[in-house]
Amino acid sequence: MIVKPASIKIDSISSPLFKEKEIELLVARLDLIHPIVSGNKLFKLHYFIEAAKSANKSTIVTLGGAYSNHLAATAYHCRSVGLKSIGLVRGELPAKISHTLLTCEDNGMQLIFLDRKEYPFINEDWIAKLLNTSPAQFAFIPEGGYHPLGANGASMIMTELNELNATHICTAVGTATTLAGIISSSNDDTKIIAVPVLKGMTDIEKRISFLLNNKPYNKPLILNEYHFGGYAKKSEPLIQFMNDFYKDYSIPTDFVYTGKMMFAIIEKIKTDYFPQRSRILCLHTGGLQGNASLPEHTLVF
Repeated sequence: MIVKPASIKIDSISSPLFKEKEIELLVARLDLIHPIVSGNKLFKLHYFIEAAKSANKSTIVTLGGAYSNHLAATAYHCRSVGLKSIGLVRGELPAKISHTLLTCEDNGMQLIFLDRKEYPFINEDWIAKLLNTSPAQFAFIPEGGYHPLGANGASMIMTELNELNATHICTAVGTATTLAGIISSSNDDTKIIAVPVLKGMTDIEKRISFLLNNKPYNKPLILNEYHFGGYAKKSEPLIQFMNDFYKDYSIPTDFVYTGKMMFAIIEKIKTDYFPQRSRILCLHTGGLQGNASLPEHTLVF
């Protein structure tokens, strides 16, 4: 599966608000790259998969929660390139398995459910003991691709997007892997805006330093007040915004990542956070499959 950055569709959205503020707002539709390996996932996985194939490793082991976009993307991608996959799932086996994990199983991923207390201690040696094998027999991908290899892959997102000459590039932040990749490869005069989706995420700069192998970087602007209570938390105003955003621009968002990011950016446009004649590029990082966890008819799309 090869996806070229030039295939990223760019939506230019307009409204009386943007016209009044003299703002140009663009959305990079990474969500349209692939129906399963959507958004930033294909990029973050790229170098992990290449390294595993180069080392003649036949199995990928990774981890995530019951609604993990990362697990779903990894399962499909591994099957598409002929690799086996094992997913270590945070939490015990539920009475009813999530649609996300069913998709993982459909794509050949072996699922192993773990006690949440064990989850923070997972590393390659721990996995080898669990699987009764040697670390040489598998390739490990940290959750969300949180590793310099993941950031290096995410940097490819900007290969064509830099040509848009945006004044600002905005992305939601989970592990900060995509953020680090964007920082490393964007134009020097472009301001990077990060919208953390976790509550109390105070270690972003430390994360970026790890992901960029301690290389110097331009610090992003962090909007840390739009987590809506924490990871995968939501509220009626967020859901209403997502529905209105779709009605106005025909762009679906998810409640974990891109919905929160777009909410933040439009709120900041309203309050003149961005100078006039700003050209703002927002990354739609996918994750739409997570919306299936919401009650039926919650969203209009």
